[in-house]
Amino acid sequence: MILTDSEILDQINQGSIVIEPFRRDRLGSNSYDVHLGKTLACYRDRCLDARTHNTVETFEIPPVGIVLRPEMFYLGVTEEYTETHQHVPFLEGKSSVGRLGIDIHATAGKGDVGFCNYWTLEISVKQPVRVYAGMPIGQLIYFEVRGKLLTPYHRKASAKYADRSPVPVESMMWKNFEK
Repeated sequence: MILTDSEILDQINQGSIVIEPFRRDRLGSNSYDVHLGKTLACYRDRCLDARTHNTVETFEIPPVGIVLRPEMFYLGVTEEYTETHQHVPFLEGKSSVGRLGIDIHATAGKGDVGFCNYWTLEISVKQPVRVYAGMPIGQLIYFEVRGKLLTPYHRKASAKYADRSPVPVESMMWKNFEK
């Protein structure tokens, strides 16, 4: 079941959902709008290796915006820090963003119960498009879970993205090969 606006507000008041900064006007009927943070990143190497720690270069979006190009892959970050302690958060793109040819995630739209962080965005574009820090970029939808949760994400030893980071975080796939 997807939470409605009133249930999202109730869960925020109870502390099981945290959104910082929270603005009431960003709450939809059954979602919360998130915005593009000021920092983007691109991988340093053009050829990536899943067994290697591929590093990124970060840069800030200037006030005049920045033109994203189809031949590049960008990591972005949400302006909002979130915590979800009893629900499964899903990040989806806004239709207005999709209609500009912007994809905000390739595969990672679902968070885990216990995810406490900014959301790293996997941004690709179909044609050149200018984007701006602070523009609406996506929406969070919250689903109820059923059953007892044994270990929330932020308490798992294997949680690769649990360190709080207001900048985009590169792939940590290489950690899967460290065993």
